[in-house]
Amino acid sequence: TDAFESPIEEFINRLREAEYTVLENPLSTQVYGDYDGIMKLLTQEIKRTFLSLDNVLINIKIVKSNRSDYEPHF
Repeated sequence: TDAFESPIEEFINRLREAEYTVLENPLSTQVYGDYDGIMKLLTQEIKRTFLSLDNVLINIKIVKSNRSDYEPHF
């Protein structure tokens, strides 16, 4: 669909409302915090998104580290 931005923005806004650190850049949205809580949140929000749209693509990378304080040096 050509109207893909609004559902993405809604999904990210719901993540921002949670108790976790949410960082965004042009290529990704990163969520930091307790594994179990984040997985519960993602499961809930992905299901909500799937139920509200006919076609959905979600790409997830799960990394065990905390780079929420990373600052580029260039």
